[in-house]
Amino acid sequence: MRQSVILRVTVVVLTLLLLMMPALLLAQSELARPGAPPVGQPLVTEGVFAVNLGSALGVTTTNDEVEAESQLGELGIAPRNGWIADYPVTPDIIVELQNAVSDAVDVGRLSMGKDEALKKLNDTTVGFGLAVRPYTAGTPYEPSASCANYPNPAIIRNSYDAEGAPVVTYYCPPSDYYNLYVWVPAPFWWSDLWFPGFFILNDFHRVVRLHKNVVVVTNHFNEVRTHRAFRVDPVARFRGRTFAGIGVSRPKDFIPTGVPRSERTIFNGQRPSKRSGESITPPERGSERIREAPRGGERISPPAGGRGSGEGGRRR
Repeated sequence: MRQSVILRVTVVVLTLLLLMMPALLLAQSELARPGAPPVGQPLVTEGVFAVNLGSALGVTTTNDEVEAESQLGELGIAPRNGWIADYPVTPDIIVELQNAVSDAVDVGRLSMGKDEALKKLNDTTVGFGLAVRPYTAGTPYEPSASCANYPNPAIIRNSYDAEGAPVVTYYCPPSDYYNLYVWVPAPFWWSDLWFPGFFILNDFHRVVRLHKNVVVVTNHFNEVRTHRAFRVDPVARFRGRTFAGIGVSRPKDFIPTGVPRSERTIFNGQRPSKRSGESITPPERGSERIREAPRGGERISPPAGGRGSGEGGRRR
């Protein structure tokens, strides 16, 4: 009798496992879909990126971030608003750097061919786990329709619960995190996936480990003498209306700070070091109004449906 009961229980358990198998396989396939970016974009600061890019292009031999940014800036190689050492490298910045490297070759500031220079930039980008390449007009793509199924919303939710809200993500944040983010409508490719833009926190100040070093990733910058704080708005940065960093030829075209040499004293000034073992600084939302990402309408727009119901990217 007892053996009969055990056999029946075993049959029931095996049946349930077989019924659940398709769902488990689907979740695994969506989590590990070839070429798909992680829920949180890998973080690398502009300063660290400049050091590595300058070395790859053979124009710098320094580990000093400001020196590397300055030497690249003299060649016209910089994001549109210049280098800001502690700001994260995002897809729009990578595209801007690709344009800048291409222009530097065209005017003879780099002594190498365009293909070689762009390959070195791409190798630097990939070395930091960023498989971003530019979207160009005329390139075929499929517009976003629904991000409820890619990747599985449960996977995204679990990532937020386990790791916290990422600074940069290409997928719709869960509904209770959505208002923390702004949408940057900068289209790009990640491997063979097309994305119409990305989400980035309105306010962030994180301490992260990058290539065995501890660095600060932030969009908040302080002027220590007057105790004034400046915030780089991610959307305004994308639209070319923000503060100037190192490498900008016409600083007056950007938002003035009223501080001489602010591109160095504020946005690339001395930054506090962090010793191993100290607690990680939580994100700072500040006192500014948190604006939601825009929804719908234009072709390049946030995923349709807003809170957790628009697609982050599709296969080509």
